[in-house]
Amino acid sequence: MSPTTHADVPHRGLITLSIMLATVMQVLDTTIANVALPSMTGDLGASADTINWVLTSYIVAAAIMTPLTGWLSDHFGRKQLFLMSVVGFTVSSMLCGIAWSLETMVLFRLLQGVFGAAIVPLSQTFLLDINPKERHGQAMALWGAGIMVGPIIGPTLGGWLTDSFNWRWVFFINLPVGIIAFLGCAAYLPAVAKRLRGFDFFGFAMLSLGVGALQLMLDRGAEVDWFSAAEIWIELGLSIIGFWVFIIHLATGKDTFIDAKIFTDRNFATGLVFIFIVGVILLASMALLPPMLSNIFGYPTVTTGLVMAPRGVGTMISMILVGRLVRMVDPRLLVVTGLLLVAQSLHTMSGFTPQMDDWLIIESGVIQGLGLGLVFVPLSTVAFATLDPRFRTDATALFSLVRNIGSSIGISVVSVLLTRNVSINHSELIGNITPYNPNLLKLSPGAAAGDPAALAQIDGLVNQQSAMISYIDDFKLMMIVTLCAIPLALMLRRPKMAAAGGAAAPAAHMD
Repeated sequence: MSPTTHADVPHRGLITLSIMLATVMQVLDTTIANVALPSMTGDLGASADTINWVLTSYIVAAAIMTPLTGWLSDHFGRKQLFLMSVVGFTVSSMLCGIAWSLETMVLFRLLQGVFGAAIVPLSQTFLLDINPKERHGQAMALWGAGIMVGPIIGPTLGGWLTDSFNWRWVFFINLPVGIIAFLGCAAYLPAVAKRLRGFDFFGFAMLSLGVGALQLMLDRGAEVDWFSAAEIWIELGLSIIGFWVFIIHLATGKDTFIDAKIFTDRNFATGLVFIFIVGVILLASMALLPPMLSNIFGYPTVTTGLVMAPRGVGTMISMILVGRLVRMVDPRLLVVTGLLLVAQSLHTMSGFTPQMDDWLIIESGVIQGLGLGLVFVPLSTVAFATLDPRFRTDATALFSLVRNIGSSIGISVVSVLLTRNVSINHSELIGNITPYNPNLLKLSPGAAAGDPAALAQIDGLVNQQSAMISYIDDFKLMMIVTLCAIPLALMLRRPKMAAAGGAAAPAAHMD
């Protein structure tokens, strides 16, 4: 196949629309099913413990298959793999919607994860390929909007579909989106020649072992009380073995599953560290806010979604602006500004109280959305700016994998700290409640006198306060992590952008 230039790609707008439909569909499914789990439990004959396998099966399957994207795209062809992924994901979504037992649901969610794994990295690769370098910032702004806004609106959309219809529509909603995305991609996506390369089964097996065991440990830890369970120790050991052997194999082997030269590109290597931190901050805060708003503030699901929606608006505004700014302003400055905004929002969130109104939640959400957009777009642009295009598909797969691992680790860490700190804070607060405490006498004379109803009311206040303090501690921790990431921006190199009026740069190598 002869080389193709960016100027030779017709219907760039329709290609982008079709790709983004598929991307948003896949990203939504990482969070949209969460709120539907209670409704699924009875219908599928599952228990409160086993129903979580609906989420775990999808996460683990997607994590294992994501690194395989580069080899599969070379073997089958990039366009063919993307079309197969969209069809497979849509069909498996419909199967999830008609699942009749927990076992069938877990099987169909595994298939969803397998087929969906390649959609996000391939969509990023296509957008980088079909746009000249000077438009990479705008392309990554659009791609990033789908990646980051999807998890924000997922729980709200899932809650509305479950309340208005039933949980099966959480999966059926993918059918029209999948059909439109497939037709658009089939008609307009440019074909890329296959590139034959051997398959490093040992390298893939070791990386899969490391990634799969880690994801399983992070997802199952809270259910089995972490390291008090033998299962977690086994999964941790398998994960360490898998990653260690893979790294040794990568450093010493030939024709390895992932070419080690990828990691010699400083921008890409630094970008992986940054996207890990973005994953931690984005989904960890997303995991904390809904239960906080529900349990402490008493918000119903729909209200929680409405209060959190402005966060997505902030992200969209930021990405629209930064898509153009990244061509004129040093991307490192944008990244630092974004991290400072995120840190400011987390500082604001560390001042939350149960007595406040909605405005502080909305304000902090908008600021955090603006900040994450300022980080995500220049990072996604700079990380691939100096990388050899022949590594691009493998690199986008690693980019997605590291972001997802960061999200899983972030959610697990803040959840563990939340649970532990609630217990500690409760013990400390309850220790001050004695009949001889003058503050208790002022607050509730009945409790000081030993009235059961008054004591129950005081216990409820103590539970609320201990939980609120624990959430605040988590927000402070994420703020510190964000501030510690700022010096890493100095390691990024500003890419040389092609002149807008110059010759079109070649698309990815047509191997």
